[in-house]
Amino acid sequence: MEHKRTWTDVYGSAHAGFEGRAGGHRWLVAAPPELAAGVPPQLAALDGKGQVNLLVHDGLTPLLAALRELEPRGVVVVASRALAAGPAVHVPERRIDDAGGTEYREGGEFPAWRGALKTADEAGECPAASAVASLGLPVVVTVADRVQAVLEAWMDATPHGR
Repeated sequence: MEHKRTWTDVYGSAHAGFEGRAGGHRWLVAAPPELAAGVPPQLAALDGKGQVNLLVHDGLTPLLAALRELEPRGVVVVASRALAAGPAVHVPERRIDDAGGTEYREGGEFPAWRGALKTADEAGECPAASAVASLGLPVVVTVADRVQAVLEAWMDATPHGR
C-alpha cells in the first residue's frame, strides 16, 4: 500500500493513511508509541485493496475517537505479544492534559474480547482490544512484525477484501 498522508488529531495522536488498490474496506491499525516504529514498513509492503489507517496513540480515548470516526471493517491492535482473547478490564480514571491544551478524561470498564482470527493461542489483558470490543468491532492483537501477514490473512477471509 502507498502512504498518502500523515496528521495528528486533537489528542496529539499521530495518524498515517495508506491506500491500496481501488475497492476493499477500511482497516485500522492501532499501536502505542513504543511499538509503532516497525508498523509503517509492514503497511507499505501490504498487498491489498482499500485503506489502512495507522493510529499511534497513548491511552484509549484517542483510539475510541478514531474508531467512531473511521468505522473500520476491523482493527489490528499492536501489542508486545500476540493474543487470542482477553478478559474484561478496568482502566482507572485519569485526566489527561497534553501539550496542545486539550484536556480529557480517560478510563472506564471495557468488556472481554476474542480475536477475529486465530493468530495466537494464549489469552491476556489488552485494554486497547477491550476498547475496540466495547464498540462491537472485530479485533486482532498481534506484534508489529506480523501486521502485514495478519492484515493480508484477514483481507483474504473477508469478501471483497483483497
